[in-house]
Amino acid sequence: MLDILAITGPIFIVIAIGFAAVRSGLFAKADTRALGAFVINIALPAVLFKALSQRSFGEVMNPTHLAAYAIGSLAAFGVGVMVMRVLRRQPMPKAAIVGMGMAMSNSAFIGFPVALQLFGQAAAVGLALALIVENLILLPLVIALAESSGDNGAKLGRVVAQTFARLLKNPIVLAILAGFGASLLGLRPPLMLAKAIDMLALASAPVALFVIGGALVGQKVGGMMADLGLIAAGKLVLHPLAVLTMFWLLPPVDPVLQMAGVLFASAPMATVYPIIGQKYGQDGMCSAALVVTTVASFVTLSVVVGVLRASAPIAAG
Repeated sequence: MLDILAITGPIFIVIAIGFAAVRSGLFAKADTRALGAFVINIALPAVLFKALSQRSFGEVMNPTHLAAYAIGSLAAFGVGVMVMRVLRRQPMPKAAIVGMGMAMSNSAFIGFPVALQLFGQAAAVGLALALIVENLILLPLVIALAESSGDNGAKLGRVVAQTFARLLKNPIVLAILAGFGASLLGLRPPLMLAKAIDMLALASAPVALFVIGGALVGQKVGGMMADLGLIAAGKLVLHPLAVLTMFWLLPPVDPVLQMAGVLFASAPMATVYPIIGQKYGQDGMCSAALVVTTVASFVTLSVVVGVLRASAPIAAG
């Protein structure tokens, strides 16, 4: 048990430090947003480019892994949408946002720091594959469904096209494409540039965790327990189980990538969740779900790490 807490404990200690720093006024919440922008736009792209460009294309582009993670994530998303639409008779925008909370992980800010301790730099390959699914499949689907009701229905095609156009300007997507390109062509950056990329990559995990803590300050929970229970159970239990089931059903993949996929699916939802929910009047529910699921993930992630460590020898580093 102590060896498991030695992995997950530091993650949540840094989150707690970020929370305390903002709560005490040492940092303003706007400061953490700037740090988050640094992680998303600079440090994390450096991690992804480094990991992908240093491996052969065949090693990093794993269609079976992508299929398992995508189908498992879509299954969790579909359950959320169906429960909200069929059983609870909620409008499609809210159903789509609930489905997003159950299926789109905080792969970059929480999943990756944990996976990095378990799998070393191989975690970045799993992260890139997870981000492909989240950014190129799940996010456009969420926005398309949320925009498909009422007067916006006629604009569905334009919404999808605009979403993909924005994604193609996203530094994370650009880093993944550049990394795959360098891997396919066998290109390596010059030594000086490679060292700069290494320095930026090292900053990604701790700064990301600090940002998570700051983002939780001021979020309130209350009056939405049915929605919160559904989202938390879907994200922390159903999503990883669905991804694990697909890894069992599909042809075998690298065991490290398989375990990384399950771990990324076990992370709570992305910190942009309340921001996207705000557009559809669901920012209160999304903010509360982010708090509940992130806190609960201290227990659930520890359980997942324990199971992964028991199922196969994992070398940290």
